[in-house]
Amino acid sequence: MTIQPSDKPLLEWAGDSLAIGLFEDAVELTGELATLDQKFSGVLKELIAEEEFKGKANSTIFTRVNPGSPVRKLILVGLGKPDVLKLDTLRRAAAAVARVAKKQKSKILGFSFPLWNNDPAASAQAIAEGIELALYQDIRFKSEPEDKGSQIETVDLLGFGGQEAAITRANQIVSGVNLARQLVAAPANAVTPITLAETAQAIAKDHGLQVEILEKEDCEKLGMGAFLGVAQASELPPKFIHLTYKPEGTPKKKLAIIGKGVTFDSGGLNIKGAGSGIETMKIDMGGAAATLGAAKAIAQIKPDVEVHFISAVAENMISGRAMHPGDILTASNGKTIEVNNTDAEGRLTLADALVFADKLGLDAIVDLATLTGANVIALGEDIAGLYTPDDAVASQLEKAAQTSGEKIWRMPMEEKYFEGLKSGIADMKNTGPRPGGSITAALFLKQFVKETPWAHLDIAGPVWTDKENGYNGAGATGYGVRTLVNWVLGTGE
Repeated sequence: MTIQPSDKPLLEWAGDSLAIGLFEDAVELTGELATLDQKFSGVLKELIAEEEFKGKANSTIFTRVNPGSPVRKLILVGLGKPDVLKLDTLRRAAAAVARVAKKQKSKILGFSFPLWNNDPAASAQAIAEGIELALYQDIRFKSEPEDKGSQIETVDLLGFGGQEAAITRANQIVSGVNLARQLVAAPANAVTPITLAETAQAIAKDHGLQVEILEKEDCEKLGMGAFLGVAQASELPPKFIHLTYKPEGTPKKKLAIIGKGVTFDSGGLNIKGAGSGIETMKIDMGGAAATLGAAKAIAQIKPDVEVHFISAVAENMISGRAMHPGDILTASNGKTIEVNNTDAEGRLTLADALVFADKLGLDAIVDLATLTGANVIALGEDIAGLYTPDDAVASQLEKAAQTSGEKIWRMPMEEKYFEGLKSGIADMKNTGPRPGGSITAALFLKQFVKETPWAHLDIAGPVWTDKENGYNGAGATGYGVRTLVNWVLGTGE
């Protein structure tokens, strides 16, 4: 599929389906749209009246145009109230149109959408992202594709002439999102610590990044006892991934993105029981997937920012070598941890990854992880929790998320809750009381960052969806990639 900008006038465009965005309670046809309606014998006005179309956000209607017309079908999509138009409104509307056009077997599709904030580049990028995200399909594990119908081949963004760079940027970002989707969706016998390291190496080779894969022995030398404690029960070796993107010249800042990389989480000896969703625990490397997806996108965009992409990757399994409830682990900063729950393993892997990143002399670190069910209880399945003591980093991430259309909400870092993590025989336990469980998890992570401004994103909810949601079909969402890319690029600063 090719998405391309076009200067062709709306009245002269020809193709299978023409999509027109209309604002809520402003669906009267004036100017060019009135002329278009006349050209099509009043079919637009008739369609709006018959369907009682009000222009509500993401609502769609369509109709066939008279035979012999240069346009076969017309699709109308609602954009909601004009005074609250956001980039994500355009992104979601474009996704809705793309799905309708695909079902209608359109090969050539035209878009006539308004600008957001008089910004053609940002608008074109959002529209292209919505189209590509909505049409993504993952058929790797099917013996043959279920959808054998015709596919959209060409999309013209009318009125967006000269925005090739914006569409290219959309392609680059979506390539990272789709990589994250593929990694999260793949079963644990396909995505392992070994294959995830191979994916990182492939990204480095294809896009000119530096790559370092620390093996178990390397991690032992660095004293990564928390990470290795999680990994020790698995038959598969742990892999510590460190990808680095360096721009030409002096970088304006240096950042790190750390993703939780537990490729399967059995719960360890605190095994996940019936109804725990153990069969879904292939998604527990969603943070690592987003990290590698962001690496792929950033490597193509080439900003003047140095970025380190880090993940301590392992399985949390059960065997005669498994860590026991009650064991004491020593992290690479010397902190000792009493393991009172082997199913709170993600924070143990992140602990050593944070210590590693903290020594790199960075301006900021963001980690993201499918860390707690408590965050899902607090914020639902669509919103990630943002935990940080740093207001500047929080503001940057909030603005980056708003631009991307990914939802986050800043949560409190209530220091007194750390009392619940105190241990009588070690520096801390790995879990605290049930109340405030996502907060105590973040406070645990905070103990492993000494020098660098840091934020934690708990993405346990939005990394997966059970039903079609906006530009995401059911399954892995690739959550976090767009926000991370926008954060690195300085969106909102």
